[in-house]
Formats: sequence, structure tokens, C-alpha cells
Amino acid sequence: MRGTDGSAASPSGEPTRVSAGARSEFDRGGPSDRSGRRGLSRRRFLTTGAAGLAGASAAACGQSVLPASEAADGVEAFPDPPSPPAQPDDDAWAAARSRFALAPDVAYMNNASLGKPPIAVAQAVAAGYRALSENPFRAKAELSNVVARRVAPGLAWLLGADADEVILTRNASEALHMGAMGAVLRPGDEVLLTSQEHPAGRRPWEVRELRDGVKLRTVFMPSPLESEDQAVELIEAALSSATRVLAFCHVTRGGHLYPLRRLSALARERGVLSHVDGAQAVGMFPVDLHDLGCDTYSASLHKWFLGPMGTGFLYVRAASRERVLSPFAPGSPTGAATYRPPGTADLPVRAALAAALDFLEAATLAAVAKRTRHLSDHLKERLEQVPGATLLSGRDAAVSCPGSTIFEIAGVDAVAAVERMGRRAGIHIDEHQRDGHNAVRVSTHVYNTQAEIGRLVAELARLRA
Repeated sequence: MRGTDGSAASPSGEPTRVSAGARSEFDRGGPSDRSGRRGLSRRRFLTTGAAGLAGASAAACGQSVLPASEAADGVEAFPDPPSPPAQPDDDAWAAARSRFALAPDVAYMNNASLGKPPIAVAQAVAAGYRALSENPFRAKAELSNVVARRVAPGLAWLLGADADEVILTRNASEALHMGAMGAVLRPGDEVLLTSQEHPAGRRPWEVRELRDGVKLRTVFMPSPLESEDQAVELIEAALSSATRVLAFCHVTRGGHLYPLRRLSALARERGVLSHVDGAQAVGMFPVDLHDLGCDTYSASLHKWFLGPMGTGFLYVRAASRERVLSPFAPGSPTGAATYRPPGTADLPVRAALAAALDFLEAATLAAVAKRTRHLSDHLKERLEQVPGATLLSGRDAAVSCPGSTIFEIAGVDAVAAVERMGRRAGIHIDEHQRDGHNAVRVSTHVYNTQAEIGRLVAELARLRA
């Protein structure tokens, strides 16, 4: 994971120095393909969005049918120069906040369920559908070109993966299902899951248990986690000689951060496939998949990544293809196209990911992590003023994600509290009634503010009273 200065970044966004020789191709100016040729420079890559690629397509087949104004707005890069805000405070992020359509009477703090896309993303979706309605043949070609030449390689670049390892999907659930169905297993082989998996991460393994005779085992993980060592030790103790897959979250629904790199290394040492749910991680902090070492990684792009609904991806490590087959094509997979779900894709939605990429590449995920951590820390401090509030998200950045905060309030039902806060105060949060908790979950992104957190805390105090 990389910081803004080419240093390795922790999940909290804090940089750790690395040597120049250890820097990735991304930090040195562009990714190299397998033949060793240098790709686009970072500067050129950041400014070659959907509009530019649509124009390149138009040169071959006539004038682009994507409306010029909408196409430009829909993929407009972050203000030039594309440098991240210097500080994590509200003032430094005011320009970024202006990129979102924010109703003044609404405080939206439920990004872990559904993110709020920038205006440019919404405009890109609309422009794509309008183009399809005006000239379907040409628009399909142009939108496909944007997805193939900007979105797919741009997403892989941001994730520290090869473009041929990333498959676009509709969401994390679909990707998790594809990875689970493709895992090469025999009757009696064991899949080890944690007690904090999302239903979408557990259900496909239950299907395989019923149909293929694999055995599921669950290791209990405390909430909150005490330390990285605790997580590793609990999972290591639960592995058996029959274990063939270790399935776990990078970040749990409750915001607990698992030591992914260490767990992937542990699985690799035991000959176990590591199958990771990254729905609550991608877009909140830097994720370098090659560095993290997992075999598969699934995520939605409509949460922290700020993409449109109906977008996600599955990553299958190139070296793991013989162990994770495509559920859609016979024979051994040869790349992303082999895994791709068949049928017509939602091209305007996928092409609009170019606008989300523009925003996150310019802001940088290291700066996003610092901003979301800043807001979460402020919320944690303010919760100390709420009578009966018990914080469940740890303050240790090693085991808590930057943007999600869960807490209980004595005598307050979490589900009822969420409904009342939305209806009465226009504050949108979520409940976390699982893992033994009757908790509220607040997930803040870069466009939230300390003033909104103040509104939330005041309403929580009234609710408690």
C-alpha cells in the first residue's frame, strides 16, 4: 500500500518509509505490462478519462455521440493540479465536498451501505444512457472503449494488480459467489470462515457444502479485536490439515480491520487458498493486492469507492488461476476475460467508474484514509459526552478501519434509533445488531463534516434522554 510520497502506507494512511528500489511501478511513473514496456505516465493517466477515450474512439468512427458537455462533466478530473488536500480538516476538503450534491438538511453517514457518488459520476451515467438512446451502435462501442481502456486498467492500477487479474462484476456478492464457486475443492475439504462474515460471504460456501460435500468450520472472532496478533493466533489455531480455503473480511461490517497480509502469508504457508471480502475496504484506504498476497479479493465499488450502484470486481491472482476456475467457461482460465460473467453489461454504469477513478486518484487514497480517520476520531471523542454510550470500535489503527465507528447506547434499541434519526433529524446512519451487539454504525466519508457529527451527537443525547 502506497502513500502520497511513494512510501508504503498503513491502512490508516500513515506512511512508512521504503527504499526507492522498493517502490512500485505506480510510484515510479506508470505500470509495466508483462513485456516490460512502460505504460502511461501517472500524469497522463490521471487526465485521460472517459471523455478523452470516447474522443479517441470517435476519431475512428466519426463524431462521438457522447454529449460533449455531459461527457466532459462526467469524467472531469479533480481540479488541476491533481494534488490531495494537505490536511484532513473540513476546510482543506471543502473543494472536494463541492463535488457532491449535498442536501443542506441531510447528513448522510451510511457510506458502508451505499456511498454518495460525486456529481460527475451521476452525470456520466446519465450521459451514457442518453448516448445509447440516440445512437446505440456507436455509443456501445464508445462506452465499451472507456471500460476497456480506462476503467479496467485504471482500477487495477489503483489496486496494485495486473489488469488481467481484475474482473468487473455487479457487486461484491456476485464476486464472492464467483470466487467460491470457482475454488477447486473435493468432498471433505474444509473451508474455514470467521464468525464475522457478511451473509454474502458465507452463503456461497453453504451452497458448496450442500452440493459438493465440502465442510464448513467457523472460528469465533471477538468484537472488537484486541490486536493483530489475536486475530492471527485465533485463525492459526483453527486451521486443520483438511483446511483448503480461508475466507475472511479485510474489514468487517462493524469496522474491525483484519491483518490481511499476515493472514494471507499464513494461508500460503499451509497451502490454503485465501478468499477475501474487501467490500468495506476499497476506496477507504490504499489497497495493494500484490503486496497483500491474497488469492482472491472481492469488493463493491458503490460504497467507499464512490462509484454508481451495480459495480464491483473480483480479483484472482494470476498464480492462483489453476485453483480458482471460472464458473462460466470450460478449461483453465487464461485471464480476466475467461472469468467474465456472460451477457450484456451495464455499460453506462461501468463507464461512469472513470469519474470515480478521477476523483480518488487525484485525492489519493492515503489522503482519503487520513480524512476518514480524522472524522472517526472526532466522533469517538464526542461520544464521550453522550451518557450511556459505549464505544466498540477500537482506537488502535492496526485493528480498526478509518471510516466506520460502532457504539452502543444503554437503553436504546439500535434499529429504532436509526429509523428515528433519519425521520426526525435527516441524519442517515445504520444499525449493527450482530456479533452480540445492539449497536449503531456511523460510516463517514470525505464529504462529511465535524458539524454533521455535532448534529449527530446532539440528537443521540436527546434520544438517550
